[in-house]
Amino acid sequence: MFDFLQGYDLLGAFWVTVQLTLLSAAGSLVWGTLLAAMRVGPVPLMRGFGTAYVNIVRNIPLTVIILFTSLGLNQTLGVSLGAQAFDSINFRLAVLGLIAYTSAFVCEAIRSGINTVPVGQAEAARALGLSFTQVLTLVVLPQAFRSVVGPLANVLIALTKNTTVAAAIGVAEAALLMKKMIENEAQLLLISAVFAFGFVCLTLPTGLILGWVGKKVAVKR
Repeated sequence: MFDFLQGYDLLGAFWVTVQLTLLSAAGSLVWGTLLAAMRVGPVPLMRGFGTAYVNIVRNIPLTVIILFTSLGLNQTLGVSLGAQAFDSINFRLAVLGLIAYTSAFVCEAIRSGINTVPVGQAEAARALGLSFTQVLTLVVLPQAFRSVVGPLANVLIALTKNTTVAAAIGVAEAALLMKKMIENEAQLLLISAVFAFGFVCLTLPTGLILGWVGKKVAVKR
């Protein structure tokens, strides 16, 4: 029944999907946290930048952003992110595009967590002489992260599925292999079922594990 899988590197394609997910998740967490800090910060210019970035980027289709990284940054401006090979360039550009897009949603998740921290705690920390950065990193963010594990898990699951858009610029991940197999094999339903099962195997454990972690680390109010 599954003879059509022979000759195709299915595990390799899903491994590229996993790499895209992990690298993009790490970058999105860092950039999204910085954006959240900007949005709650005391500097009007930084608040304005953070607000504009989030509202603009999350309303742009991810496909447009991914295509821009290839057509705009690479082919027009010559940006290669230090890579030489075509595949490596597109992989890195895809990661960049996914980070730029996903960080907007990470920012909003973290900002919602920041809003759950009682204002009195931040005021008490400032009364002790801590700077805004110290209050944010030592008092607010540790509690905020504990309260948004669930929402961040949802963002990670969405990111895993969004990596399929990288196929638009030739990244050899699962969606590109699926397209190639559908074009070459007369097994549309089986091929679709195999790849759907593969993504379920990636996303379902992620949701269950992070959901359990969220319950364990949640701040009791």
